[in-house]
Amino acid sequence: MESIAAFRIDVPQAALDDLHDRLRLTRWPAASPEPGWASGVPVLHLRRLADHWLHDYDWRTHEASLNAFPQGLTEIDGQRIHFLHVRSPEPDALPLVITHGWPGSVVEFTKILGPLTDPRAHGGDPADAFHVVAPSLPGFAFSTPLSAPDWDHARIARAWLALMDRLGYDRFGAHGGDTGSKVSPALGRLAPDRVVGVHINGGLELPPPDDPGLASLAADERARLESVRDLVRHGTGYADLQSTKPQTIAYALNDSPVGQLAWAVDKFHDWTDPAARLPEHAVDVDQLLTNVTLYWLTGTGATSAHQYRAVRDEPAAPRSDVPTGVAVFPTDPAVRGLLERSHRIVHWSEFDRGGHFAAMEAPDLLVQDLREFYRPLR
Repeated sequence: MESIAAFRIDVPQAALDDLHDRLRLTRWPAASPEPGWASGVPVLHLRRLADHWLHDYDWRTHEASLNAFPQGLTEIDGQRIHFLHVRSPEPDALPLVITHGWPGSVVEFTKILGPLTDPRAHGGDPADAFHVVAPSLPGFAFSTPLSAPDWDHARIARAWLALMDRLGYDRFGAHGGDTGSKVSPALGRLAPDRVVGVHINGGLELPPPDDPGLASLAADERARLESVRDLVRHGTGYADLQSTKPQTIAYALNDSPVGQLAWAVDKFHDWTDPAARLPEHAVDVDQLLTNVTLYWLTGTGATSAHQYRAVRDEPAAPRSDVPTGVAVFPTDPAVRGLLERSHRIVHWSEFDRGGHFAAMEAPDLLVQDLREFYRPLR
């Protein structure tokens, strides 16, 4: 099937009632004997978020906001794909496909879609306009059910290329963070004659300690690399589980909304701006809860975890000659000397605020950087 069907989110009220019932009946664990966040999300903090979710958060308001963006469904390579497709009013706008990661979703992009597609209405230059396509990764949100276990970065890139074909876009750019920082370059490698440039925020590369090329890194790059190694040592237990036994964690994520909330909030705490004491100081609490609610209502805490297993043994990617831009935000370490091995970097920006979820935390900076990177490539 190569047709595209229009799509609107319309969650049955029974599903929302069930969510509220489960929140009321949560069986809370004892507090950790360790203070703070060292052993995970503190009980008191999660209880406050869950209380807000139950009593103050209104899914219908945010459902309507999401439905303000045109959406579609199509089937590619046996997989149902959901996407936002926001066309610019500017006729010469550059098409741009943007890819989220885990534990994110297309909800991440709601603050940047307006400025990207209609800069004239947001105090920008209309010459910087984009037509934006934001697909949900296979196994995420409404890109379900998950059709196969092997949706690695290259296969996702092939699906995105097919999607852009169906939408009539022959020449376009690609952007992404987290999983998107892998898929977007893969799209450039797949179609270098069509992808005018690749922009990523972050970009984690971890060579073995005995890599002879490490000696050529600058002192600040070696320090940043050590922060990456520290992140892997102390903050990737979730990835070990999801990349080996995703079905085991599926039962907890699919049965407990508070379990799903904790699983996401732990990473929002670790990866958002270090200047923010709590995740909801870095991102809007209702946007965070909309993201988590989308996982809960679509039952994709389980299926999204399988994406980690699909890429666990993925081989190193060959070098790309597509012009690449990198935006580096705090807590999202990227080492230029390492990334230049596999990317032709023509644009490098470092920011002192924001974090891993750049489109949520510092949408103004991300939009600015996308405009500057693509300006000479149009």
